Amino acid sequence: MNSIRKWSWLVIVVTVFSMVLMAGCKGGIAGSNNLTAANAPLTVKVLDVGQGDAILIRAKDQVVLVDTGDVPAKDELVKMLKSQGITTIDKLIITHPHADHIGGATAVLQAFTVKQIYDSGQKTTSNLYKQYLTQIQKKSIPFTVVSAGMTIDLGSDMVLTILAPDKSPITGSEADLNNNSIVAKLVYQNFSMLLTGDAESESEARMLKKDASTLKSVVLKSGHHGSRTSSSVPFLQAVSPEAAIISLGANNEYHHPHPSTLKKYQDKKIAIYRTDKDGTVTVSSDGKNYTITKER
Repeated sequence: MNSIRKWSWLVIVVTVFSMVLMAGCKGGIAGSNNLTAANAPLTVKVLDVGQGDAILIRAKDQVVLVDTGDVPAKDELVKMLKSQGITTIDKLIITHPHADHIGGATAVLQAFTVKQIYDSGQKTTSNLYKQYLTQIQKKSIPFTVVSAGMTIDLGSDMVLTILAPDKSPITGSEADLNNNSIVAKLVYQNFSMLLTGDAESESEARMLKKDASTLKSVVLKSGHHGSRTSSSVPFLQAVSPEAAIISLGANNEYHHPHPSTLKKYQDKKIAIYRTDKDGTVTVSSDGKNYTITKER
């Protein structure tokens, strides 16, 4: 009987140890593995630029900047990029021409060598947008309007697949610029991150209708700063992220993130990171595992 009891306890201990080991092998929350921004082949920094978006992707071979924050943060953005030792940006992606995404573009174009620009093709009459175009023309920077189905190769098995906008834009509402934002899925082997710009529910519905399976991603950059107009339940079900990162300013006038959006994330047990509370949020991946670390 004693030998049987000892054997039973041994089985229990081995089983529990195996479960802990398997949980530790699952890439994800910070501390689950030894990946850091310094040793990972891929890092994605959702930069703390206040109420706006600026996302720095450091691939093995390339530097990519997705959006440039708003005007008040332009000098801080340039400072952040220079502190990373960046002098050249291989690809600048502007998801749409709202001020909180394009506000620092002119400063970036003046401070760094930018080799290629990708744009949603949406136009505005704002001075910011005109200054952005003027700098592009002045510096003769190659300029590409993207649409769903295109891919942007970052080298070393890393690729951005464009999921939106379609060639036929969404029209008929005040949210047209948001709904025609560039949505791109960053894929590196088994790791993926969905970058959504300010895409709202109309854009989400169109992507779901086209091919919901393409949306599934490990990490989600929350659409439209965590607004209630984004992160619909069907969209979150399709993406099924383990973590969501919200880029926003503290005590912003738009009351982002919306409580209903946070509740959706909480109900689905999605880990939430916010630049207003966490500072710059860094995702590091070796293509199999990943970590998420907070600045504060």
